[in-house]
Amino acid sequence: MAGDTLTSSEYIKHHLTNLTFGQHADGSWGLAHSAAEAKEMGFWAIHVDTMFWSILLGVLFLYLFKKAAEAATSGVPGGLQNFAEWIVEFIDSSVRGSFSGKNNLVAPLALTIFVWIFLQNLMDLVPVDVIPWLSGLLGIHFMKVVPSTDPNATFGMALGVFTLVLYYSIRIKGLGGFMGELTLQPFSSDNPLIKVLFIPVNFVLEFVSLIAKPISLALRLFGNMYAGEMIFILIAIMYNAGIVLGLFGGVLQLGWAIFHILIITLQAFIFMTLTIVYLDMAHHEH
Repeated sequence: MAGDTLTSSEYIKHHLTNLTFGQHADGSWGLAHSAAEAKEMGFWAIHVDTMFWSILLGVLFLYLFKKAAEAATSGVPGGLQNFAEWIVEFIDSSVRGSFSGKNNLVAPLALTIFVWIFLQNLMDLVPVDVIPWLSGLLGIHFMKVVPSTDPNATFGMALGVFTLVLYYSIRIKGLGGFMGELTLQPFSSDNPLIKVLFIPVNFVLEFVSLIAKPISLALRLFGNMYAGEMIFILIAIMYNAGIVLGLFGGVLQLGWAIFHILIITLQAFIFMTLTIVYLDMAHHEH
């Protein structure tokens, strides 16, 4: 898209900058027109492209599965019903294998997480210049189309899962039981004095382990998808480096796209599986 007018570093920065809405330095509110303006907007800025694409893909997920449910028949199923049933059976087997408690929320949550993240990751297979070019025709300066390459999106999903983990930990075990897990393990003693001395040590260890759950969930997904997007952008730069490198870049892009299908599926599966495991741990008393 911008390879003819931008340097390679400017091209990369352009494709990695979100369409950001926030407060400008002069106090006015609006869209950022440069990466520097987007950075100046600070914490309360909104990544409009991340919100737009994640909501659009969520609505697409709901629409497709609602349509499959409405068209469901006991006779010969159609293609959409077959696909939906296959995913539901896959999620059901994953939940049964990883979750030993009883909670009707877990399976629908796992289905939503897997399909929604997969659709977000799938946007990485769209040629990197197509949607930014179309957005440019409409006067939109930036347009990142892969929500999972935005840490705000991945941390948002991870914190949502973390909130459920805390909720069910306290609901199942009680506040005292939950605090006991944070302060009375892994070190313990029959001596009351030593047991009290172990409490701050246990709390530090268990608190770090607890906080690491949402951080690892968010950063794992973000890091893998961001790296994949960067590779596509670097390959796209090769198209402006002559016919030979352009043809070589085409071969690389095809190979990476095929391999990336595995990555986008695997990352959705890992996020879903860890969510199930964390919720299972929240339902178990130690």
